[in-house]
Amino acid sequence: MPKVSLTVNGRAVSADVEGRTLLVQLLREKLGLTGTHVGCDTSQCGACVVHIDGKSVKSCTYLAVAAEGANVTTIEGLANGNELHPMQAAFKEHHGLQCGFCTPGMVMSAVDLAKRNSNPSEHEVREWLEGNICRCTGYHNIVKAVQAGAKAMAGAKAAAD
Repeated sequence: MPKVSLTVNGRAVSADVEGRTLLVQLLREKLGLTGTHVGCDTSQCGACVVHIDGKSVKSCTYLAVAAEGANVTTIEGLANGNELHPMQAAFKEHHGLQCGFCTPGMVMSAVDLAKRNSNPSEHEVREWLEGNICRCTGYHNIVKAVQAGAKAMAGAKAAAD
C-alpha cells in the first residue's frame, strides 16, 4: 500500500492509501476534513474543489498518490482562526449560500478566480463557475458574493503590500 505525504492546510501529513484512493477520500475519511463534499463523484458538480499548490482541483477524480509532496488547502484551511477568509465573509454577507452543500467548492473555486482576476465581471464569474453546480438556487447571490470577495481579497493584498 503506497504512502502519501503532503501538506494539508499548513500541516504535514502522511497516510497509507490504496493506489485507487481519491484525494477527497483521503481528506474526508483519513484526515477528518469533511468540509470537502462529494456530490457527483464524476467531477461535474464541483462540491469537492480544493486547492493543490494554489490551483483549484476537483478532488473526487484526483488520486491521493498524485498529491504526493503537494500543498493542499481545503475549505477548513481558508479562515484565519475565527476570522473568515474574505471570500467566505462575502458569501455570508451576500447570502451566496442556500443549503450550503455546494458552498465549500464554490468558495474554493472563487478564491482561485479572485487570485487570477481581482475584478471579475458577472460573465467571467458565471463562466468560471460553470463546473460548480448549486441545486438550490439561481446563481445571482453567488455571483455577487464572488465579485465582492474578489474585491475584498484585492484590498487585503494591497493593504499587506
